[in-house]
Amino acid sequence: MSMHAPLIIDIAGKQLTDVDRQRLAHPLVGGIILFARNWESRAALVQLCADIKAVKPDLLICVDHEGGRVQRFRTDGFTHLPPMRVFGQMWMDDGKGSKHRAGSGEGYGAMRAMNAATAAGYVLGAELRACGVDFSFTPVLDLDYGESSVIGDRSFHRDPRVVATLAKSLMHGLLQAGLGNCGKHFPGHGNVRADSHVDIPVDTRSLTAILSEDAAPYPWLSSVLTAVMPAHVIYPKVDKRPAGFSQKWLKDVLRGRLRYDGAIFSDDLSMEGARRIDGQLIGYTDAALAALNAGCDMVLLCNQSLGLGEHVDELLDGMDAALQGGRWVPDEDSESRRLALLPETEPQTWDDLMRQPAYLQALDLIP
Repeated sequence: MSMHAPLIIDIAGKQLTDVDRQRLAHPLVGGIILFARNWESRAALVQLCADIKAVKPDLLICVDHEGGRVQRFRTDGFTHLPPMRVFGQMWMDDGKGSKHRAGSGEGYGAMRAMNAATAAGYVLGAELRACGVDFSFTPVLDLDYGESSVIGDRSFHRDPRVVATLAKSLMHGLLQAGLGNCGKHFPGHGNVRADSHVDIPVDTRSLTAILSEDAAPYPWLSSVLTAVMPAHVIYPKVDKRPAGFSQKWLKDVLRGRLRYDGAIFSDDLSMEGARRIDGQLIGYTDAALAALNAGCDMVLLCNQSLGLGEHVDELLDGMDAALQGGRWVPDEDSESRRLALLPETEPQTWDDLMRQPAYLQALDLIP
């Protein structure tokens, strides 16, 4: 078994620099997350991904690519995917109104929405894979309470059953393209207003209430869920720590009670909410250690490579020191979960994909 490499970092530009290569080659770095700033063209993305794999073949190349406003690559042929709420609206449409078609009736909208979600997952996954990307942090499983501006139309629906069914459909499409998936933000971010990028939201409901509503999709999706990302939200009736730093949430509830066995990613440690634990703002290394010790398999540090990237180096050096000093023990199970997210099939080239009947049919089904 190779060394557990729990860190997912990023790069500032559109090509790898020597410093980027050095950081990616660090034995504790297991992946990279790409952003819109790393995008120039499809050809450049293919080259960038090949250069990343040349550093270490098992680096997991990730991106936040959901559709709607969260889609990092939008030009040079990439399909503009709708926000997930569109599929929830199709579900409710049920063949009435402007989209009425012959043969429609009770349940027709739901079937159409499921097929469309599978098609969107397939197109999303196949396009990313054709460019060399391994993994996307999608879909959002948060419920649409109309409370959270951060979640908003990224959510499928208010009803957890509809969310789980449409998410499962989307995940099937991703899996057909050879891509894993990541349910987020466990146990649910939809019922809080504050934005965890800058603040720390608090949800005062009981564990029973959260499990019966917001967290319900997670056990329902256990057969297809390959990764989970916890919310940077505090649920004080369950634990005073945010879910991503909470053993209660990750080990007791998610792993124990809900019997989830896939990968757990921390959300971005550079968020203000992510580094405020027990009322204290802590450093990047301490935040990474807190997340790993709580039960995360991998931790993300985003947008810190800009400028000189001193925070990235601080985290790499800090984790090295923690490993040497015994403050962190690498986990073999975590490493096998990371490796399991790497696609097992060879991707198609973009040109082949553009002629593939399944892909062309999927494009027709996307609203």
